Amino acid sequence: MARYKQEQKQLKKVVNTDKKKRDDKKVKRTSSNGFYYSFLTVILLLCLIQITISAVLNISKIVSYKAKIVQITKTRNAAKALNEQLQDNIKNFSNVTGLEAIARNNLKMSSEDEVLVIINTKPEEEKNEKDLVLRLMRLTKHD
Repeated sequence: MARYKQEQKQLKKVVNTDKKKRDDKKVKRTSSNGFYYSFLTVILLLCLIQITISAVLNISKIVSYKAKIVQITKTRNAAKALNEQLQDNIKNFSNVTGLEAIARNNLKMSSEDEVLVIINTKPEEEKNEKDLVLRLMRLTKHD
Protein backbone atom coordinates (compact mmCIF):
# COMPACT_ATOMS: atom_id res chain seq x y z
CA MET A 1 0.00 0.00 0.00
CA ALA A 2 2.81 2.27 0.64
CA ARG A 3 3.85 2.00 -2.96
CA TYR A 4 0.33 2.67 -4.15
CA LYS A 5 0.20 5.84 -2.06
CA GLN A 6 3.59 6.93 -3.39
CA GLU A 7 2.49 6.31 -6.98
CA GLN A 8 -0.64 8.34 -6.38
CA LYS A 9 1.40 11.14 -4.92
CA GLN A 10 3.80 11.05 -7.83
CA LEU A 11 0.93 11.05 -10.26
CA LYS A 12 -0.56 14.00 -8.51
CA LYS A 13 2.73 15.80 -8.81
CA VAL A 14 2.88 15.06 -12.52
CA VAL A 15 -0.67 16.21 -12.93
CA ASN A 16 0.14 19.33 -10.99
CA THR A 17 3.10 20.12 -13.23
CA ASP A 18 0.89 19.67 -16.25
CA LYS A 19 -1.59 22.08 -14.73
CA LYS A 20 1.20 24.58 -14.14
CA LYS A 21 2.28 24.29 -17.77
CA ARG A 22 -1.31 24.70 -18.90
CA ASP A 23 -1.69 27.72 -16.62
CA ASP A 24 1.51 29.18 -18.07
CA LYS A 25 0.19 28.59 -21.58
CA LYS A 26 -3.10 30.21 -20.61
CA VAL A 27 -1.24 33.22 -19.29
CA LYS A 28 0.70 33.46 -22.53
CA ARG A 29 -2.45 33.02 -24.56
CA THR A 30 -4.33 35.64 -22.60
CA SER A 31 -1.57 38.20 -23.10
CA SER A 32 -1.48 37.50 -26.85
CA ASN A 33 -5.28 37.41 -26.91
CA GLY A 34 -5.37 40.78 -25.19
CA PHE A 35 -3.14 42.22 -27.89
CA TYR A 36 -5.35 40.76 -30.63
CA TYR A 37 -8.52 42.03 -28.98
CA SER A 38 -7.11 45.51 -28.57
CA PHE A 39 -5.90 45.47 -32.19
CA LEU A 40 -9.34 44.38 -33.41
CA THR A 41 -10.97 47.04 -31.26
CA VAL A 42 -8.85 49.74 -32.87
CA ILE A 43 -9.67 48.44 -36.35
CA LEU A 44 -13.39 48.33 -35.55
CA LEU A 45 -13.26 51.88 -34.21
CA LEU A 46 -11.58 53.05 -37.41
CA CYS A 47 -14.28 51.30 -39.45
CA LEU A 48 -16.98 52.94 -37.34
CA ILE A 49 -15.43 56.37 -37.86
CA GLN A 50 -15.23 55.75 -41.62
CA ILE A 51 -18.89 54.68 -41.75
CA THR A 52 -19.95 57.77 -39.79
CA ILE A 53 -18.02 60.12 -42.07
CA SER A 54 -19.47 58.43 -45.16
CA ALA A 55 -23.00 58.74 -43.80
CA VAL A 56 -22.56 62.45 -43.06
CA LEU A 57 -21.13 63.09 -46.53
CA ASN A 58 -23.98 61.19 -48.19
CA ILE A 59 -26.60 63.12 -46.24
CA SER A 60 -24.98 66.44 -47.20
CA LYS A 61 -24.95 65.37 -50.86
CA ILE A 62 -28.63 64.46 -50.68
CA VAL A 63 -29.47 67.88 -49.24
CA SER A 64 -27.45 69.71 -51.90
CA TYR A 65 -28.99 67.62 -54.70
CA LYS A 66 -32.50 68.38 -53.43
CA ALA A 67 -31.67 72.10 -53.41
CA LYS A 68 -30.38 71.83 -56.98
CA ILE A 69 -33.55 70.01 -58.03
CA VAL A 70 -35.70 72.79 -56.58
CA GLN A 71 -33.61 75.42 -58.35
CA ILE A 72 -33.76 73.58 -61.66
CA THR A 73 -37.54 73.15 -61.45
CA LYS A 74 -37.94 76.88 -60.79
CA THR A 75 -35.73 77.66 -63.78
CA ARG A 76 -37.70 75.22 -65.93
CA ASN A 77 -41.01 76.79 -64.91
CA ALA A 78 -39.67 80.27 -65.64
CA ALA A 79 -38.44 79.08 -69.05
CA LYS A 80 -41.85 77.58 -69.82
CA ALA A 81 -43.56 80.86 -68.89
CA LEU A 82 -41.11 82.81 -71.06
CA ASN A 83 -41.66 80.38 -73.92
CA GLU A 84 -45.45 80.86 -73.72
CA GLN A 85 -44.99 84.63 -73.62
CA LEU A 86 -42.75 84.54 -76.67
CA GLN A 87 -45.24 82.36 -78.54
CA ASP A 88 -47.97 84.90 -77.72
CA ASN A 89 -45.68 87.67 -78.99
CA ILE A 90 -45.11 85.77 -82.23
CA LYS A 91 -48.87 85.49 -82.69
CA ASN A 92 -49.27 89.22 -81.99
CA PHE A 93 -46.50 90.18 -84.44
CA SER A 94 -48.24 88.34 -87.22
CA ASN A 95 -51.20 90.75 -86.90
CA VAL A 96 -51.05 94.23 -88.37
CA THR A 97 -52.44 95.82 -85.20
CA GLY A 98 -49.68 94.24 -83.16
CA LEU A 99 -47.03 95.67 -85.46
CA GLU A 100 -48.63 99.11 -85.25
CA ALA A 101 -48.61 98.98 -81.45
CA ILE A 102 -44.94 98.08 -81.44
CA ALA A 103 -44.15 100.86 -83.88
CA ARG A 104 -46.01 103.43 -81.77
CA ASN A 105 -44.70 102.39 -78.36
CA ASN A 106 -41.13 101.33 -79.01
CA LEU A 107 -40.10 103.06 -82.21
CA LYS A 108 -42.08 106.31 -81.73
CA MET A 109 -43.66 106.00 -85.16
CA SER A 110 -47.12 107.01 -86.34
CA SER A 111 -49.27 106.27 -89.35
CA GLU A 112 -50.16 108.84 -92.03
CA ASP A 113 -53.34 110.09 -90.34
CA GLU A 114 -51.99 110.21 -86.78
CA VAL A 115 -50.04 112.77 -84.80
CA LEU A 116 -47.58 111.41 -82.28
CA VAL A 117 -47.57 113.08 -78.86
CA ILE A 118 -44.89 111.99 -76.37
CA ILE A 119 -45.52 112.75 -72.73
CA ASN A 120 -42.51 112.47 -70.41
CA THR A 121 -43.49 111.37 -66.95
CA LYS A 122 -40.07 112.05 -65.38
CA PRO A 123 -38.57 115.09 -67.10
CA GLU A 124 -36.60 116.34 -64.05
CA GLU A 125 -34.68 113.13 -63.57
CA GLU A 126 -33.75 112.97 -67.24
CA LYS A 127 -32.62 116.60 -67.18
CA ASN A 128 -30.49 115.97 -64.08
CA GLU A 129 -28.89 112.96 -65.74
CA LYS A 130 -28.22 114.93 -68.92
CA ASP A 131 -26.79 117.82 -66.91
CA LEU A 132 -24.43 115.49 -65.09
CA VAL A 133 -23.28 113.94 -68.35
CA LEU A 134 -22.72 117.38 -69.90
CA ARG A 135 -20.74 118.56 -66.87
CA LEU A 136 -18.52 115.50 -67.01
CA MET A 137 -17.95 116.06 -70.72
CA ARG A 138 -17.03 119.69 -70.12
CA LEU A 139 -14.63 118.71 -67.36
CA THR A 140 -12.89 116.18 -69.55
CA LYS A 141 -12.59 118.72 -72.38
CA HIS A 142 -10.84 121.26 -70.13
CA ASP A 143 -8.29 118.76 -68.91
